[in-house]
Amino acid sequence: MNEGYVQIFCGCGDGKSSAAVGKGISYAIEGKQVIIVQFMKGKDAQTSEFFKRLEPDIKLFRFEKMDTCFEELTEQKKTEEVTNIRNGLNYAKKVLSTGECDVLVLDEALGLIDEGIIGMEEIVSVIEAKSDSEIVFLTGINLPKELEKYVDYVSKIETNKRN
Repeated sequence: MNEGYVQIFCGCGDGKSSAAVGKGISYAIEGKQVIIVQFMKGKDAQTSEFFKRLEPDIKLFRFEKMDTCFEELTEQKKTEEVTNIRNGLNYAKKVLSTGECDVLVLDEALGLIDEGIIGMEEIVSVIEAKSDSEIVFLTGINLPKELEKYVDYVSKIETNKRN
């Protein structure tokens, strides 16, 4: 197996999730086991149905129960979802520490820090659970400076509108 690494897709542009999932698909084509854990996206039946067709090579997990994006929830519902989100993060750490996947995509994991749902140390503990051969992709708008030392590659995605 190739040497593992951690890559972040961040920035204000569109396509961060698509880039991370696309990298995951590339590794699945090579025969690697890919797990995607999405955060703060809400439920999307169409996306879930599509990913079911890619199993067992690629598995998508969403631990949140609400149908809408996290940012659109009331404060009470956000509090309820935080427990589900933490379960998703614990699952991500477990699959890395037990070697259940070769590639892990943590979609919108950096947004969890932005929203104050988790602290930096919680993302770091997930990254540190990675073996030397596993690959981890994280997405989100902002890359905290403190996280940079745990990351091998950073892809900044910006949108430049052309006429």
